[in-house]
Amino acid sequence: MNEGVRRAGKEGHLRSSMVSRPFSARINTGDNTPAVIHTEIVPGDRLKITVMPKGGGAESMSRLGMLLPAAGKRGVVEFVVNAVDESSSRPCPPLIIGVGIGGTAEKALYLAKHALLRKVGEPGADAEIADLEKEILRKVNNLGIGPMGYGGRVTALAVHAESFPAHITSLPVAVNLQCHSARHREIIL
Repeated sequence: MNEGVRRAGKEGHLRSSMVSRPFSARINTGDNTPAVIHTEIVPGDRLKITVMPKGGGAESMSRLGMLLPAAGKRGVVEFVVNAVDESSSRPCPPLIIGVGIGGTAEKALYLAKHALLRKVGEPGADAEIADLEKEILRKVNNLGIGPMGYGGRVTALAVHAESFPAHITSLPVAVNLQCHSARHREIIL
């Protein structure tokens, strides 16, 4: 996978934007490696590889909240809407908003990013999740941030949420924003 990323950079398909020593020297690796790779083992005899290049403006606006369970749905909605409001125009709206709910801190962050792989605007399969997505989308668009922050009714094109069971004492919520140029590609081997 790293060799594929390296070649994509050399052939001009990706801008070299990965740095080593991120908190000090920030030396560009020159080939975008090492790639960030997530794996998931599922039943079957095939391998699905999905690639999702993301820009730093949207990715840098990611948020994680470890809410108290009593916050419930209202707390989740407020957390996501506030994350978008605080981000303003930095993630290059209109956005696709990935939301991860439950699990642990790292699981919620993974779910938020994974949610961005869904076809833009395709509602969650679960009715409760689909309703949550609609509510968040309506409230985000009512913020008036608009395309590229110039104001308007379309701050987000879609909200995609995924959930996972959580410990009884926690309600992890993660937000991962994707700019309007959402790109991903899949291949099944």
